[in-house]
Amino acid sequence: MSQKVTRRQTLLGLGAVAGGLLFAPSLCAAETTWKAGVSREVITPDTPVWLAGYGSRRAPEGKLHELWMKALAFEAADGSRAVLITSDFQGVPRSMSDRVFEQLKSKFGLTRAQVMFTFSHNHCGPRLGDDLIDYYPVEAAQEDLVREYTDRMVERTVKLVGDALARLDPARVATGMGRATFAVNRRNNPEKDVPTLIAEGKLRGPVDHDVPVMRVDRADGTPLAILFGYACHPTTLSFTQWCGDYPGFAQIEVERAYSGATAMFVNTCGGDQNPLPRRTVELCESYGRQLAVGVLDGLKRPLKPVTPKLKTAFELIELPYLEVMSRQHLEQFAGDSAAIKARWAKRLLKQLDEGVKFETGSPYPLHAWLLGDDTLMLGMGAETVVDYAIRFKGEYGPGTWVCGYSDDMLAYVPSRRVWDEGGYEGGSNLFEYGRPALRWAGDIETRIAEGMERLVRRVRAK
Repeated sequence: MSQKVTRRQTLLGLGAVAGGLLFAPSLCAAETTWKAGVSREVITPDTPVWLAGYGSRRAPEGKLHELWMKALAFEAADGSRAVLITSDFQGVPRSMSDRVFEQLKSKFGLTRAQVMFTFSHNHCGPRLGDDLIDYYPVEAAQEDLVREYTDRMVERTVKLVGDALARLDPARVATGMGRATFAVNRRNNPEKDVPTLIAEGKLRGPVDHDVPVMRVDRADGTPLAILFGYACHPTTLSFTQWCGDYPGFAQIEVERAYSGATAMFVNTCGGDQNPLPRRTVELCESYGRQLAVGVLDGLKRPLKPVTPKLKTAFELIELPYLEVMSRQHLEQFAGDSAAIKARWAKRLLKQLDEGVKFETGSPYPLHAWLLGDDTLMLGMGAETVVDYAIRFKGEYGPGTWVCGYSDDMLAYVPSRRVWDEGGYEGGSNLFEYGRPALRWAGDIETRIAEGMERLVRRVRAK
């Protein structure tokens, strides 16, 4: 079946689905004993911070729409709280998020287990801190702008969470499932061949076309927030205008259908998935509308009320490197023709000269939240491939959300299958993320799965 969808077809679909919402089952069957609060902040830079995500100089030249950061705070009947942050950032580095977590603990008493800081991985958003530090040509003035912008975003994030907590009011929560099919496994389908493969129905490789949805209603039944996920890179566009890529357009469409609601997006393990074909605004808008149709269709169906119970758990596990770089290796790479690798090697050699001892691995954040009896939200750092979503949904049940791109944009996180196959997401590419190694150790999936199992046992314990 062709993925080509005209604007008229998608608008008709949105209209039909939104019309069906008038007849959707009421959430009033759930007791009004949750509390929820929502806040939002525009994060579009007002200084010429470069756009993030591609290894080149991309100075901003206008915008298609604003960039946003949003927060959804939950409070269960027993007073337990959690806050989900969503954003149009390409990647939030640990050097930034740790500052946010520290201040949230100090100001609001929130622990790491209670806060998930997600980012869509939008490639038309701004650079932050030392994320992909060796990826870009070095310019001192630009680095100053990035530092200043990052400092403002730390302050803005803390304010955002405080505003969401201050707005906690009685609410109802319910979940459902939609579907969107534009994500393509980029490892198994060469981009140039994708239109033909789609036409012939011959796309290959694992995908996750689920669109999990959550509707949070005020006590009067009007929608407060619509949270949804999808597993796909927001890389439809590679130009120099600010926008949220397809998730940004999808959120705009959902908010049009639900007046007064805040739409929020999480990337559910799209590390090896691309929106294909791509590279035009028209395609980006089309994918956004297709995702919005999936969201609204999921909300039109009977939703499952979530009882006002909440448990949260968090752990930093250690992911070891296969081999830490020696001075000899770095000296060889410092003359590499690949500019990124040379910048990386020179920076690390400078650290060795300063007496720095490289770590043998990296801390990796894992979250598990249990809302009600069976809505399980799992959070994982960085660019997780789709195998993790497929695995954890199979192991923990149909109410499971598996959110990648949480807390720290530390690198691609391959499954064992992808590690064995190698290639971009699974091979020797950690230098792009500034790590003092080229590759993760081969037991990466086992370590993550064991850590997640510990957390799930904790939140499911009676």
